[in-house]
Amino acid sequence: MARQSRPPGFDMTYRPDKRETFGPPLRERALTLAYVAFSVVVVGFILYGQNAPSNSIFFKYVVEGDRHRIVSSSVCAIILGVSASAAFLREQMRGVVVHPDGIELRELLSFGIPKVRRFTWAQIDRVFVPAVNPAAGEPKHSGSVRLDLWDGSRTWLPRVSNNARLSVLLERVALARAIPVEGGSGLVDDLGNPLEDG
Repeated sequence: MARQSRPPGFDMTYRPDKRETFGPPLRERALTLAYVAFSVVVVGFILYGQNAPSNSIFFKYVVEGDRHRIVSSSVCAIILGVSASAAFLREQMRGVVVHPDGIELRELLSFGIPKVRRFTWAQIDRVFVPAVNPAAGEPKHSGSVRLDLWDGSRTWLPRVSNNARLSVLLERVALARAIPVEGGSGLVDDLGNPLEDG
């Protein structure tokens, strides 16, 4: 049933133009990115040592040194490369996706098991948008966007790398579809268009 604040059938009158993905904040990905960078350096060093001239110090350390190691340099390179790739892909499975039909939350459970929750725009009864500090481009407090759903439940969106952009986008969609907005970024006018500076 359509909300009382909008005419019947209004739920299908507005959709975002394209799919937009928001990944986790950089500070949450820092360890993974550092591990990927470390793995690239080590694997590059091993590959260079294996192809270096036989009288070079790199060849002697990487290839000839394998005789005294429990794990060879080639196996070490494979393990590091695979684990770094897995860690990077794992980070890509988190975040928020806004698409024409609704919103998608991607989370990781224990042991890296992905969980995806999807909500159509018709399922969202209210959107809480935290105020945005224009100077910093981030919400003034640590709260995130909250969705009040049609069944009376609430869900909070995870923090993303560009919270201000996500807040503005969801506020525009909510205003255009007559979904009540609580709070507000202050960067969108009543017609759902971003306010221009100057």
